[in-house]
Amino acid sequence: MSAPASAGPRAPVGDAPVVAARGLGVRFGRAAALDGVSFEVRPGELFGVIGPDGAGKTTLFRVLVSLLVPDTGESRVLGLDPVGDLWALRARVGYMPGRFSLYPDLTVEENLRFFAAVFGTTPERGGALIAPVYGQIAAFRDRRAGALSGGMKQKLALSCALVHRPEVLFLDEPTTGVDAVSRREFWDLLGELRGAGLTTMVSTPYMDEAARCDRVALMQGGRLLEVDTPAAVAAGYPLPLIAVRVADPRARVRLLATLRAYPHAHRVVPFGATVHYTDARPGGDAAAIADALAAHLRAAGFAGATAAPTPASVEDRFMALMGPEGA
Repeated sequence: MSAPASAGPRAPVGDAPVVAARGLGVRFGRAAALDGVSFEVRPGELFGVIGPDGAGKTTLFRVLVSLLVPDTGESRVLGLDPVGDLWALRARVGYMPGRFSLYPDLTVEENLRFFAAVFGTTPERGGALIAPVYGQIAAFRDRRAGALSGGMKQKLALSCALVHRPEVLFLDEPTTGVDAVSRREFWDLLGELRGAGLTTMVSTPYMDEAARCDRVALMQGGRLLEVDTPAAVAAGYPLPLIAVRVADPRARVRLLATLRAYPHAHRVVPFGATVHYTDARPGGDAAAIADALAAHLRAAGFAGATAAPTPASVEDRFMALMGPEGA
């Protein structure tokens, strides 16, 4: 028997959270996949769960969409218990797993119609919500799903997750393994869905995608390290941060070693075309530290070395939280 058709996104009651977790814990043998995870997602929010492979993101999403029963704690999605109310919940959420899970031998349109039929609806009834996404792949409606590019598979999977007009959308690492252009296009689509009022939870290992979210949860080892807006997370970086450049990229390895040996070095990591140097002196004058560091590098033989204060990113903060110093 097919699941009942959804009536489409409904206005949340007041400011009640769309997703709420309290002390979620999941163990696989001796390993804790989730360890006391608690957070809330607000109505209409684009909420990102950011962390590397093995952080617990997929386990968390599987709990929230009723595919896995937690060992401890509880959660509510749209006010429903994913354990006790799983059938009612599944009709009201959209879920896009990390691994491509559509039918490769069916065409684009056949996949879309199949998933619509599972929920007792049609692509036409969900047309307004899926239009921004499906419109980009409609020209390939007769192509088999297995023959699509990574970016097109991603958009088809998103269309299938939206076709029954869910009230909340869960996307587990939707941009992993696709090219940079497809990643950007996908996040543009999520922005359009947010503009339409759809509450979305998305997980990603890419720190640069955090800036596209309203709020983020930094996750590692099954635990949430911090939950806040991307700007507030980055602003929590507690020490002076300096971006260092050298003229010769071949000197990068020696540059890292020289910076790490500097008397006041706290953390030194490659960061794109630069090296991010964190000074161990809290409250220090970042401009003065940068001037002294540049002079030190030039004296050490790095001709043309520059150093300048730089705002911290979510990635900087995440690495600090993971480090042995805590920060």
